[in-house]
Amino acid sequence: AQLGADDATKAVEAAQRAFPAWAKLTAKQRSNILRKWFDLIIANREDLALILTSEQGKPLAEALGEVDIGAAYVEFFAEEARRVYGETIPTQRADARLLAIRQPIGVCGAITPWNFPNSMITRKVSPALAAGCTVVLKPANETPLSALALAVLAEKAGVPKGVLNIITGDAPP
Repeated sequence: AQLGADDATKAVEAAQRAFPAWAKLTAKQRSNILRKWFDLIIANREDLALILTSEQGKPLAEALGEVDIGAAYVEFFAEEARRVYGETIPTQRADARLLAIRQPIGVCGAITPWNFPNSMITRKVSPALAAGCTVVLKPANETPLSALALAVLAEKAGVPKGVLNIITGDAPP
């Protein structure tokens, strides 16, 4: 479906509403959800590859490889989610230290290309979700079904409604 500016606003608002609860999950909880998403991507890799092939004409063998790469991003960031540590950084003063903390900051926007939709979506979405941010994703007009299929699997994995939002369609002239 062709979504417009009102739909984009609604997606951002949904992400804003979902943000506090998602950000409050522990790093381990988010990691477990991402791990389930990875498992579902692997379990559905052939179907995801067929969608890629149908949407953009990528040979099936290459599409399978792309799905595997996309899944690897999710797996990597599922593990990184457990390591959301802060840092203590020395300063020039003997009596002071800098403390860097890592925490969710809000809604992330992501725009992905048509040529590697699966892997670019997971490459952008996974770290944001791992960090506790919510996402509004605008996939390429040529590959909306790849994005929607990944979002369905993310929801099945336990990503709550409003945490990952997909906006399909073209910008008005």
